[in-house]
Amino acid sequence: MPTCPNGHDSTDEEFCDVCGLAMNARPAAPPATPTPAPSTPLPTLCPACDTLLDGRFCEACGHDSLAAPPPRATPAPAAPPAAEPSTPPPPSEPRAPSWTATVVADRAYYNTVMSAGGPDADSITFPSFCPERYFPLRAKEITIGRRSTSRGTHPDIDLTGPPEDPGVSHLHAVLRLDPDGTLTVEDIGSSNGTTLNDNKTLPPHTRHPLTDGDRIHLGAWTTITVQQDGP
Repeated sequence: MPTCPNGHDSTDEEFCDVCGLAMNARPAAPPATPTPAPSTPLPTLCPACDTLLDGRFCEACGHDSLAAPPPRATPAPAAPPAAEPSTPPPPSEPRAPSWTATVVADRAYYNTVMSAGGPDADSITFPSFCPERYFPLRAKEITIGRRSTSRGTHPDIDLTGPPEDPGVSHLHAVLRLDPDGTLTVEDIGSSNGTTLNDNKTLPPHTRHPLTDGDRIHLGAWTTITVQQDGP
C-alpha cells in the first residue's frame, strides 16, 4: 500500500486518503513554534521614599534597597473645618409682670376700725371663718365691690361673701394694670373709703401706684394684698 509524504497509508496512489496531499509532494514542514516576546521588567521603587530606583541605592535618599524599609511617619489628621459664626437670635422683648390679689379677713385692721368708732361699729362683728380668696389680675381694669343684681353691679373681685363685709360699697375701688405691668388702685367714691398699708387714706378718684406686697384695706375687716408674680 503506498504511503504519502506525511506518512499516511493510502489506497489512492495519487492523493492521500487521510490528508489529501499529493503522493509525489514533499512532506509538510512542521508548524513553527512562536517565540515569546521578551518581558519588560516592572519599575522598582525605593521602599523609603517611593523614588524610581536605578540600582541598589536610591539616588534621592540613599536608602539601600536590600535593607528593611524605615518606618514612615503617620500623617496628622486633617483639622476639622472651622465652624461658621452663628447669628445670635434677636433679643426678646421683656414681658410685663403679672399680679395676684389675695383677699383675707384682717383682725388687726378690724380692731383699728372698731377703735375709730362710728355709727355702725357696734353692729359689725369679725367673722369666725373666712377662707382666703385669690384673684389673678390680668385685665386692664379690675373692679372691687359687692355684687348687686338690682343695681346691675358685677365687680371682678366680688366681696359679697359669705361672710359679707357690710362696709364694702357695691362699687368700691378699681385696680388698673398698665401695659408695662404697673398696677394702680383708685377709690371710686366708696362710702367708707380705702386705706393703703394701714395708715394711708387714699383720696377718691386718684390713681395710686402699688408695689409688691402692698395691702389695700376696705370695709370693716377686708384686706387685699397684691403680689407681683414676675414676668
